[in-house]
Amino acid sequence: MNNTIAVIGLSWGDEGKGKFVDYIAQKSDIVVRYNGGNNAGHTIVANGIKYKFKLMPSGAPLEKECVIANGCVVDPKVLLEEIENLKNLNKQINLKLSSTAHVIFPFHRILDGLEEKTKGNYAAGTTKRGIGPTYSDKAARWGIRIFDLVNPEILKPKLEKLFKIKKELINIYDPSWNVNFETIYEEYKKYGEQLKPYVIDTAFYLNKAVDDGKHILLEAAQGSLLGLDHGFYPFGTSSNANALGISSGTGIPPKNIDKIVGIVKAYTSRVGEGKFPTELFDETADKIREQGHEYGTVTGRPRRVGWIDLFNIKYGIMINGVDKIVITLLDALEGINPIKMCTGYELEGKTLESWPIQSETIENCEPIYKSFDGWEKKTREEWLDIAKKGYDALPETMKIYIRAIEDELKINIAMVSIGPDRRETIVIEDINF
Repeated sequence: MNNTIAVIGLSWGDEGKGKFVDYIAQKSDIVVRYNGGNNAGHTIVANGIKYKFKLMPSGAPLEKECVIANGCVVDPKVLLEEIENLKNLNKQINLKLSSTAHVIFPFHRILDGLEEKTKGNYAAGTTKRGIGPTYSDKAARWGIRIFDLVNPEILKPKLEKLFKIKKELINIYDPSWNVNFETIYEEYKKYGEQLKPYVIDTAFYLNKAVDDGKHILLEAAQGSLLGLDHGFYPFGTSSNANALGISSGTGIPPKNIDKIVGIVKAYTSRVGEGKFPTELFDETADKIREQGHEYGTVTGRPRRVGWIDLFNIKYGIMINGVDKIVITLLDALEGINPIKMCTGYELEGKTLESWPIQSETIENCEPIYKSFDGWEKKTREEWLDIAKKGYDALPETMKIYIRAIEDELKINIAMVSIGPDRRETIVIEDINF
């Protein structure tokens, strides 16, 4: 059986996963989002249309069956807006929403902001969308799930209790917060009515699909190094944004996850707080940011950018069990010379053997670099023409850079991306179910 593929970002997120989920989804039956909430955005460009998703799986433009699985947290208002946007584009909605995914409420968003403010230097730099507080309630076993949302007689007593506790907590920090319970309840009852047709037991559905030989594409939100258990804690997210989160986030057992594709950006970017060893602060950073359109899909805020960090990507490959990698946004480095590549870290004069997961250690590390000649700027039409011709048509200096990444990581590169459109993809080794 070889019918499940997972697409995982191997660094801090924003590696271009959406584009490659969309690309591989052309051969899939089902696309599954298994972690995170509307704090993570995926951008897809197809047939001249740009899609920006916060919750909807990236198979939606292709009208594939899309599953938001139990590992996600869901803001119903955001999801309904995305459904409406797709309908306005005359897209058929083939959505399955897990009955056991947890629901984000307005008080979660308020608490997210208050907690970040209180944490000071330990703030994660969240999007303040209520993700962390919702996962906190899930872990504390008093969260409200989609099943509760679509059954108002169950929702009301649970929400009443949770609302009372959260209001008292918020009022410690902000005595002026005085939202009425009935207002929230009535609003969310309507959301439940609208979402009810999509709600199923997604674990049963997905395992049956595996048994039936359906092609299933699993989509991570964020990047591996932002994961809760094996990421840059506490400067990350509240879910496991790596392959280790697939089984808990979907109910598909590990033995049925066949292929892991790791997405690597040709440089590094990140949002949020915490040390970023290869970060740039000069005109080169500005150039990469503009050429790579490094602004958050969800927040619009400028991303921090720096040279590619193969040392932390090696860690991502290790914990994810990656089979092949894809290199994205090579075109964003055009006109930059030289280009640098981090291959390791030094700490107190010693070269480290593995990426140090502790943030306090990384604070004191210095990156080890190799330098490469860059490639010239090209027009969009020129990049499209190169994509049509294939790998051999790439600039020679770019091919040297790509081969150096492959040699350093000791893993095959299956595809490279030289632009945001599906057509700007060069296949070296096809990724098949």
